[in-house]
Amino acid sequence: MKTVIQVKDIRKSYRERDILKDVSFDIRHGEKIGLVGLNGAGKTTLINILLNLKEPDNGSVTMWPPDVKIGYLPQSTDNMLYVEYENIHFEEKLLESSKKLGLQKEIFTIEKQTVLSGGEKLKMSLAKIWSESPEVLILDEPTNHLDMQGVNWLVEEVNEFGGAAIIISHDRYFLDQTATKIFELEAGQLNVFDGNYSFYHDEKQRILEHQKWEYEKQKRKVEMIENQITTLKNWSAKAHREAGKGGSSAENRQLGLREFERKKAKKKDNQIKSKIKRLNLELAERDMKKPKEEKPVSFQFESAHKRGKRILEAKDIKKQFGNRVLFQDSNFFIKYGERVGLLGANGSGKTTFLNVLLEKEALTKGSLWVSDSIKIAYLSQDVNDLANEQTPLQYLMLENRQQETLARTMIANMGFERDILDKQMTQLSLGERTRIKLIGMILKEYDVLILDEPTNHLDLPSREELERTLCHYTGTLLIVSHDRYLIEKLCTKLLMIDNNKINQIDMGLREYEERREFNNNEVANQTKEEITLIETKIAELLGKISLLKSGTDEYKQVDEELIVYMNLKRNLTME
Repeated sequence: MKTVIQVKDIRKSYRERDILKDVSFDIRHGEKIGLVGLNGAGKTTLINILLNLKEPDNGSVTMWPPDVKIGYLPQSTDNMLYVEYENIHFEEKLLESSKKLGLQKEIFTIEKQTVLSGGEKLKMSLAKIWSESPEVLILDEPTNHLDMQGVNWLVEEVNEFGGAAIIISHDRYFLDQTATKIFELEAGQLNVFDGNYSFYHDEKQRILEHQKWEYEKQKRKVEMIENQITTLKNWSAKAHREAGKGGSSAENRQLGLREFERKKAKKKDNQIKSKIKRLNLELAERDMKKPKEEKPVSFQFESAHKRGKRILEAKDIKKQFGNRVLFQDSNFFIKYGERVGLLGANGSGKTTFLNVLLEKEALTKGSLWVSDSIKIAYLSQDVNDLANEQTPLQYLMLENRQQETLARTMIANMGFERDILDKQMTQLSLGERTRIKLIGMILKEYDVLILDEPTNHLDLPSREELERTLCHYTGTLLIVSHDRYLIEKLCTKLLMIDNNKINQIDMGLREYEERREFNNNEVANQTKEEITLIETKIAELLGKISLLKSGTDEYKQVDEELIVYMNLKRNLTME
């Protein structure tokens, strides 16, 4: 495969911090690169350099051909709106992609574009990129806000895309399905792994364990040599003391002994020099630094009270805005301790249902009972609602020294610098704001945790730590998320909004999809059998009518029967 992007010795610094240190790589035609790293590792900086939006301090970027057409999806898609049709071919491709994503043609009117949801904006931007037939793709968090229909479409499109693609993503499922290589930015340097995210994760752990083993092995060897040097120094000191004794007539007779001790001391000194030389050589050849272990990002949740089994029950609930019905005829319940995933397409009513649950919206019909003995903590997906002039310390409203100590401990565990509590919110990244909100929840007692896209803006280690911790949470979880890994790992029950109804599904996502696929296959096989039987009957009737005289009663009867069977076949085929 030919090289389409070549990067040589890229360096980029901000003030005294080196963001990129001599980064070099080649990307070949057809390769799908997953670009990963901690928040602030330099991923977006590298992309901006590739797009010629920023100048590197040193190094070069070469594209083949130089005018290669790049389809770029930034994290914020607001500036990609207001699509204007360039030509008929562009319009056809745009509408084709939009239809697969579940978008209506009317969404491309300027009036509609002013009231789009985050998911609809993202889908619209993706449809626009695909309609422009790019030769290289650069996608920055492309699955943020995408529903499962959108993610599945994007997985299929990226895999079918013939050119090279660079994907910045914290979506492990998406990287597993699309990436052929993983580029990891760590401490300004680039590490390359052949394979998808799961391979990278396993290989990273294997390398870390091997480094630990090599470090411990070297540490033991260094300690052994240092102990030998200490022993030799003690012996040498003793030999020097013995060689220096004398003065009396009896001691003078021991001149031969003192000479022997001097030779022994000199020998020990030479051995010490040899050992030190050996130690320095060992460190020069195999100076294994202690592997940098990721700080544990600690989220601690506790449920404070015991309650009855059911904490929430919906009876015949309905919600509509004007003529638009989001959901209706919906009945379900949630028990204490259950882990429930709330799923549905963009715009299906997930956020609206949460607003009803939190008493921010009223139902159009029906009743939603929530136990008045429970306390609910809610993490919204909007982290821009924090007052800009506030500091985290002011936002957390710590009541005493004990709470402040706990907050500072959690800040340290999450990898923050100590002074972050005193910074203004405008100085914090989106991921940092999300974690500040989580700390605020941890400091309060609660029984139900509602998480609306909790992994948005979190880097991969933080996502995995959040999952591990939530596995031990004993209260009730209600999670709205497009992070498939999170839903599959945590949720054993689903509330699925589909066809304007909230359906209770008492199983996890993977089992539900496997059963649905099995049922669809069963229906498809049954339909094929029905079509085969109908085709046999049609052939029989055609043979029969060919022997009859047109206009007779028997001919009319067979002809009517033939029309019935042909309509049946057409209906089954259309399904």
